[in-house]
Amino acid sequence: MKTLNRFYIDGEWIAPHEGGKPMDIVSPSTELPIGQLMLGSAHDADRAVAAARAAFPAWSDSSRETRIALLERIAACYRDRLGELAQAVCEEIGAPVTLCKTLQAPIGLAHLQATIETLRNFEFESVRGKSVVRREAIGVAALITPWNWPLNQIVAKVAPALAAGCTVVLKPSELAPFDAMIFAEIMHAAGTPPGVFNMIFGEGREVGARLSSHAQVDMVSITGSTRAGVEVAISAAPTVKRVAQELGGKSPLLILDDADLQAAVTTGVAQCMANSGQTCIAPTRMLVPRAL
Repeated sequence: MKTLNRFYIDGEWIAPHEGGKPMDIVSPSTELPIGQLMLGSAHDADRAVAAARAAFPAWSDSSRETRIALLERIAACYRDRLGELAQAVCEEIGAPVTLCKTLQAPIGLAHLQATIETLRNFEFESVRGKSVVRREAIGVAALITPWNWPLNQIVAKVAPALAAGCTVVLKPSELAPFDAMIFAEIMHAAGTPPGVFNMIFGEGREVGARLSSHAQVDMVSITGSTRAGVEVAISAAPTVKRVAQELGGKSPLLILDDADLQAAVTTGVAQCMANSGQTCIAPTRMLVPRAL
């Protein structure tokens, strides 16, 4: 049984305010507890945002070379812990171990490498007629991620935010905390400057709500349910935050009249079940011409 009772704030491992609220971490494979997680509160969210805000001026003013060097160190540390990351995802979400080793864990590394290559050639300034357009970091980014492809979503949000010069508060899914804790350890081992990356656990209705309404948060990125997306949008509106949403919904597989029916159905089932059916783009409905 693992106990996760630390958050990563301002470059340090910190206990939740007043000890936090305990929650069992349950294995979907066995439906038995495999650990305990201490959930944070709005107070913890405030601490993380304050750290990110304090770190923003220096990080947003950092050079392209500095950011690339950090991302390369993160990628190296990530690569060293690929096996642990795969095992963590397997335990916490019940994904097949082969999928975890070949895709769930490596996909985060792929995002890091793609971000590094993009940053090498990204044009932060361009001339438009008589004007110069400069792309600047938006500020503190609150990143809220789901449980079904945890590392994919964490790295796909964190890496570009850091590359752009933003500082980050990550709230990963409380249902899949093992991989997120390892990722925070990777960020620490890579020498991420204090406050540039912060991570806290908590429920959306408290921690997520505080992050999305916080006056010192400039952008919220959420991947989650439609219900959560609506609440984030409402909370973010009074401070006119930038909001990016990817809200779940299963997709229909359209099989047309001239399709090879057997091949289409076989491929569709395989695509649907690759992650035990837990993918936002899984084709869980097949719409087939009546004649077929």
